[in-house]
Amino acid sequence: MSADRSVYCPGPLSRRSFLEAGYMALGGMGLADLQRQRVLANSLNPQAGNREDTAVIFIWLLGGPSHMETYDMKPNAPSDYRGQLNPIATNTPGIEICELLPHHAKVADKFSIIRSISHEDSQHARGSVRFLSGRKTQSVSPISEFPTVGPVVAKMREQRKVGVPNYVASSARAYGGGSAYLGESAMPFVVGGNPGAPGYTVPNLSVSNSVKDRLDDRLGLLKSFDHFRRDVDLHGSMQAMDNINEQALGMLTSEKAREAFDLSQESDATRDRYGRHKWGQRALLARRLVEAGTSFVTMYMNNPDVPGTQKNRIHGNWDIHAINGDLYYDLGVRMPHFDRAVAALIEDIYSRGLDKKVMLVVSGEFGRTPRITVQPGTKSKVMQPGRDHWPGAMSVLVSGGGAPMGQVIGSTTAKGEYAKDNKLDPNDLLATVYHFLGIDQNHEFLDLSGRPMPILPHGAPIKELI
Repeated sequence: MSADRSVYCPGPLSRRSFLEAGYMALGGMGLADLQRQRVLANSLNPQAGNREDTAVIFIWLLGGPSHMETYDMKPNAPSDYRGQLNPIATNTPGIEICELLPHHAKVADKFSIIRSISHEDSQHARGSVRFLSGRKTQSVSPISEFPTVGPVVAKMREQRKVGVPNYVASSARAYGGGSAYLGESAMPFVVGGNPGAPGYTVPNLSVSNSVKDRLDDRLGLLKSFDHFRRDVDLHGSMQAMDNINEQALGMLTSEKAREAFDLSQESDATRDRYGRHKWGQRALLARRLVEAGTSFVTMYMNNPDVPGTQKNRIHGNWDIHAINGDLYYDLGVRMPHFDRAVAALIEDIYSRGLDKKVMLVVSGEFGRTPRITVQPGTKSKVMQPGRDHWPGAMSVLVSGGGAPMGQVIGSTTAKGEYAKDNKLDPNDLLATVYHFLGIDQNHEFLDLSGRPMPILPHGAPIKELI
């Protein structure tokens, strides 16, 4: 459509009136409003991969969890490194994990632990960009200058029409995340809060009673402009609006979408197994979404919101410096919820036959310093232990994806300081994800200056996970 507003468009309505009518046609529908804003996205049209039945769930641990208190414990290291917790055996010989993960221990044959991923950036936003986009940045903005993995998948699979959102997340973006030059159309359908809470409804996935009665008439109004649109739309912008409205209406009228988001369809036993808390119900929702056809789900497990805890000794996410919280009190609060939710999700991926269709990745942006620091807490005002940012070593859990499980990939040095054997880069993990999804990591998008940018500048799929 021309940007010159003086150009006359033939037909019964002016262009301005047509656009106003188009916006009114879906008035009152929150999802349509959200989708319509995405019309500003650029017109890139990459070809989707050839494995569109596959999906990825990312459990994102914002702030950076300690590898030394989760999947890479060092019981023989000095006390100021090994900490207060002990490793336990799992159902897989040779794999030990933290004693606060007993449910994980029962399903270790169904996941693999990568212990040798590292990178070079210890700042949250830059570390997140590095991990989730595969590129280095100097920016500390919470919005990435490069598209992260979720938006890339959404863009590469934007032509899929499966009756559910293609990309869902419990927050619009990870700190340091975003769609960058892929545009707003690649951003997720956001489902925040606790999807298992009584009376919970998914924002933008319902139609008000006043709109229901007018829906058929307004759909008819849109269709009545078909001939007009063909005459005046030379650049595809109206077609983009039409596609956006079609997506919105498709989800609003899709029984499949409503059912996918409805956790009440799960048995009480299943919901209890995941845990009747925000993290557990988000994990359960993630499983329902990928079963229904969603390609990429990011669920954040930040503040566990456990009643009755000493709030001055815990932190809102996994960034547990001594000044932020008491590391061991905090982990004692959050780890049981994390353990139950992730283990239940792994169990379901396999028991429901999803292990070849779905890959689960659990990670944060980096690990924590191998050596413990003790400082006065900002809130508690007492001396307490913590660990600081550390990209030199981190642990990542991967499950499913049709790959061999029950293995440890790589290792770190004796004190957990650096990757030692089978040193890997975040790009290798991303390359593994894209390979599983059938997405060519060398596919190029144009950035905002018109330069072709490959999805990944480097990286190779991890051979143990193929």
